Amino acid sequence: MSPFKHISIFVALSCIPSSTFAFAPSGISSSIHDRNSALYSTVPPLTEAADAIEFPEPLSKVERVKRAATFWSSALPIIASYYGKNTELKLRETLLGECLSDEECEVIWDEQHEKGASTLKEAITNLKGFYVKTAQIIASRSDLFPRQYTEKLSGFTDNLDPMPVKLAKAVVSQELLHEGETFEDMFIEFDEVPLGAASIAQVHRAVLSEKYGGPREVAVKIQRPAIEPKLMGDIANLKQLAKTLRGNLPLDYYTVFSELEVQLADEFDFVKEAVAMDRIYTALSRSIDGSKPAEIPLVIPRPVPGLVCGRVLVMDFLRGVPLSRAREEMEKKGIDPNSPESKLFGRKLLRALTYVFGRSILETGFFHADPHPGNIFVLEDGSIGLIDFGQVKQITGRKRETLAKLMVSLVQKGSDGIPEDLGRIGDLAIELGVEIKEDAKEEAACATAIWLFDGSVQDLPGGYENKELSGNSPVNELKSFPQDLVLVGRASVLIKGLSARLNIPWSLATEWAPIAQNALDYSAGKLEVDSKEKGGNAQRGVRFRDVLSTLKLWGKAKGTMAVTKLPQPIRARVAAVIVKIQDRRARQKLVVKK
Repeated sequence: MSPFKHISIFVALSCIPSSTFAFAPSGISSSIHDRNSALYSTVPPLTEAADAIEFPEPLSKVERVKRAATFWSSALPIIASYYGKNTELKLRETLLGECLSDEECEVIWDEQHEKGASTLKEAITNLKGFYVKTAQIIASRSDLFPRQYTEKLSGFTDNLDPMPVKLAKAVVSQELLHEGETFEDMFIEFDEVPLGAASIAQVHRAVLSEKYGGPREVAVKIQRPAIEPKLMGDIANLKQLAKTLRGNLPLDYYTVFSELEVQLADEFDFVKEAVAMDRIYTALSRSIDGSKPAEIPLVIPRPVPGLVCGRVLVMDFLRGVPLSRAREEMEKKGIDPNSPESKLFGRKLLRALTYVFGRSILETGFFHADPHPGNIFVLEDGSIGLIDFGQVKQITGRKRETLAKLMVSLVQKGSDGIPEDLGRIGDLAIELGVEIKEDAKEEAACATAIWLFDGSVQDLPGGYENKELSGNSPVNELKSFPQDLVLVGRASVLIKGLSARLNIPWSLATEWAPIAQNALDYSAGKLEVDSKEKGGNAQRGVRFRDVLSTLKLWGKAKGTMAVTKLPQPIRARVAAVIVKIQDRRARQKLVVKK
């Protein structure tokens, strides 16, 4: 690992790494918000319980300055320490003729990473706010960042210091209760210890009363009072840091934070989150033309109508643990995280996320834009849940179509690097808005597209490397990345990171290409034409296929249930056989692609 890479690690890390991809949503239009307000909102007066609690005040100007100073006093020394260590090693080599082996260098840099990670964790623990989101991205990218950073920061994904339960109840009372109602009129149970606490809100398990449709187990998401100015101030600090380091980073992170500063406001409105949750669920539960039902391979919670407002969201309760704690839970149950059972679940997880994000991005262009291990749940029955729709993104129809063409072209390209194929991929990347530096190699745009969407390719066109922080990464050739596609990139990076952590080769392009082709056919009217030409026979065929699909899902569910009830040793053997079959199919798929 080059010294430059070690220095770049914290520089990129300070600016939400790997990604231009760590940004908030552009959100939902005000017309959607207005149209759904009647369904989701209530406007009750203050209650006595709320009046009795002192709500936190927004940060004063002096406090904001103090917070910024704390951030800078933590960030700059860590960055300087990497530059200092690099200079020290160069001087030892130049002046003393001391040439260290790779193993000796690795030990030195491991110590440096340990110090940097500890300092960064302490700073984020003290500051919280938006810096927590930075930690969430780092913790999910074991393929990109040193082990010391991913391990130290993994606790920030779902478990921040919660606000007192009295304050949480006061917020709920203020936002949801009507005059004369008590908290017990709405909830017959309300867990005092939250299920999770994040930078913007925390979630409590509760049970609704009969008056509100119960008894029904629900999750109650409650926004932290006065959190908005704190987070926006944090973004301003990161934006200033990115501006200071502009020109010294692989990507223009200043542009990223500038858009984030504008877009983050939507995440503070839980009515928009409820609308987004319903909209994504509805789109995924039907085929692209809406003619038949479709299986959703993961669970999406639904909001409770009438119990949603700007700062409180009541929704379905998902019983399970976040992915960030899944390894710990597996070890408690005596399951080896490296066993065939774990690998089998890993493939299931990758397939589910790939399918859901693929359909959302390529069919409607409206998708969940904050995927990280704290928002992905492993449920008690072994299924997967996706939560927190506060950050969403809508990309235009033109960009969606170009992206679909890119997925198809990536799969259709030959393995021998035919110039026409590479040129077409590069042209589509440029059409998406990717800007390449003037002195970059001709293959830079194509290599960037392959790096982002095809993790199975090791040797990129033009001799580029597929490691993001490598000095020879195609990312270094980017002049700018289209803001509309930053969050598409974030979904891609999450899935790439999970596949690397699970050691499962995975090509998003290969998995997304059939979805992309279907979306292109639908846009061109081919699906409608086929249906009209076949007439009544088509309708009968569709019904027959629906029956077959339902039977297939039923059999799959029964088979899965039967396997989970087997004794652990037998279950492990069955999982090993299934993994071997899946590995063989995956290799065949990659061979066909090549």
